[in-house]
Amino acid sequence: MQKEMIEKLQKNLLKWYENNGRKTLPWRNLQNDANRAYAVYISEIMLQQTQVKVVLERFYFPFLQKFPTLLSLANAKEDELLKAWQGLGYYSRARNLKKAARQCVAEFGGLLPRKKDDLLKLCGIGAYTAGAVACFGYDACESFVDANISRILKRLFALENPTQKELEFRAKLLLNAKEPFNHNQALLDVGALLCLPKNPKCKLCPLNAFCKGKNTPELYTKSPKKSYENLELDLVFLEFGGKFALEKSTKKLYNGLYNFPFKENLKPYKARFLGEFKHTYTKYKLKIKIYHQILQKENMEFEFKSLEELENLALSNLSLKALQIFKAQNAF
Repeated sequence: MQKEMIEKLQKNLLKWYENNGRKTLPWRNLQNDANRAYAVYISEIMLQQTQVKVVLERFYFPFLQKFPTLLSLANAKEDELLKAWQGLGYYSRARNLKKAARQCVAEFGGLLPRKKDDLLKLCGIGAYTAGAVACFGYDACESFVDANISRILKRLFALENPTQKELEFRAKLLLNAKEPFNHNQALLDVGALLCLPKNPKCKLCPLNAFCKGKNTPELYTKSPKKSYENLELDLVFLEFGGKFALEKSTKKLYNGLYNFPFKENLKPYKARFLGEFKHTYTKYKLKIKIYHQILQKENMEFEFKSLEELENLALSNLSLKALQIFKAQNAF
């Protein structure tokens, strides 16, 4: 793509962003905030695997209120951190936040480093996040590629199976060095609002005139179909003295989170059936059947907590779903 065409593309993109971009998102309006890079960093980690609406309405502000600085995050107790992250899933993100914060305290004076290469040294930060934090947190002239930008580049240049290195080269080629912040935010918005995986809104796209793949956009969004194994499990509310049995997981995915006991064929004799729900867990499509059993004596294999105490514990998403059904059935 020639320089003149790139400049015209950049102009079209910024004009569209001025009129249609999501400029009111709080992490895009931190220019006068001394803690700007940290707030951008938290938003970028939360937005991995999570929709903007969910992050904005339920998690972003409460998390920053609980952990307003890198130092507070570095000193956070794991139980408090996981509780603040509860519902976002992919809990390794929260643990990596703390590890990265401790690295910043030890190696960078308690601040997020400004350079992309230094950001890449932090736990849990890859090329995209490093570029985004450098650009949006410090106004660095950096390009980067996430899923949305990748999709745009594949269609724009008609690339069916490009390498990550090639996509990063194309992103750098298009980067507007005079306005990298608005350029990158505009690309993210075009990907999120127009250049959709299915039924893209090509006629509204500011890149339409330059796009080589606009007539066959589906060619550039092919992905291997993920296969799941179906599994049926029993989850049991074991109650003793008004408290309920819990297990604190030590497994990688749910490490540090609490679960009500669940596994195959766990249903106790004469347990009361409460309902069922579906849940996706790594490679499994789960069908969870929920039961309630009142014990005659305490089972020392578990921790027992009251419903009030559960409010302060970090539960897995699976157990949260089960708890909602339990409360509905018992009118709590």
